[in-house]
Amino acid sequence: MCPGTSSPSERKPSLTSAQLRERVLQVPWFSHLPATAIDAMLASSRVRVIEHHEWLFRQDETAQALYVVISGGLRLVRTAEDGRLATIRCAERGDTVGELSMLSNTPRYLYSAEALVRTDILELDLAQCWRYIDGNTKCRAQFMLQLSGELTDRLEDMVLLTQGDALSRLIGFILRQLPVSPQLPGVVHLDTPKYLLAAQLTMTPETLSRLLTRLRESGAISVERQRLIVHDDQRLREMMAVKKA
Repeated sequence: MCPGTSSPSERKPSLTSAQLRERVLQVPWFSHLPATAIDAMLASSRVRVIEHHEWLFRQDETAQALYVVISGGLRLVRTAEDGRLATIRCAERGDTVGELSMLSNTPRYLYSAEALVRTDILELDLAQCWRYIDGNTKCRAQFMLQLSGELTDRLEDMVLLTQGDALSRLIGFILRQLPVSPQLPGVVHLDTPKYLLAAQLTMTPETLSRLLTRLRESGAISVERQRLIVHDDQRLREMMAVKKA
């Protein structure tokens, strides 16, 4: 279990009903549902706000809700037996949280969710969501396809996080975004806010900024707002190899 207490509050939606409906329809495995099903889910939903460092839910708690992130970001962490926290991934606007619990006969959250900034979420009834997904062939197929992609991404993340130092993890992340044989200069779009990327790579935002500056000064990359321009992928690999040695 994660330390601290979780007491997210309910508040009036900052989005209109039409905007909330659009958010739900942007979830791939809800997009095939009929309008009546979407309206029924929204009728029993609520918008909640999670303050910075508050826990939305804890690992092993009974799962009763599926969440869609409206704004802000959540860090999803798994607690090891020795009490240490391992970041699984970060969820940002449009992402869903808690869907894995729908696959169990006794739904429980497999990880804890902590707000990295003030975060708005849409809370949907978990059992109701599963009834609609399971009863719609296209939704169920899309749901399983997304879980398969999620598993692949998490396996890649496990490989990335075995890098013993922050610089190697960052370089590994950058190289992972490039094609196998990149046409340089290559572009890596940082669609994820830097504070979420830092949490995903298990480092502080300050460390991330410092390491990006180091890579820029090496000539391997340049930074243009939300883009990393990779000029020398071999130089990046050499820097990572030096850290491993």
